[in-house]
Amino acid sequence: MGDIRVDRRHLDRLLADSAGTYGAPYQRVFAELAETHRGRPVEDILPRLRRAADRALLEFTHADLREQAAAISTGEPYVLRVTVT
Repeated sequence: MGDIRVDRRHLDRLLADSAGTYGAPYQRVFAELAETHRGRPVEDILPRLRRAADRALLEFTHADLREQAAAISTGEPYVLRVTVT
């Protein structure tokens, strides 16, 4: 399970269904990768997640991104605890 803090003004960077207008919410990219990259090596998924996090200006740790990539690879659920500040 990962943890991230997001300013309430920037939830649109994380959530695809938010009311904001941010163009590349991380949730959307994660969901797309989960559909298209299941069974692929973590090393193939990890750079894509890093780019998505960087574009969304989200500060995931390398360990969090690796856990997310492993979850996508195996098809296991991934729990992200979001603290809105």
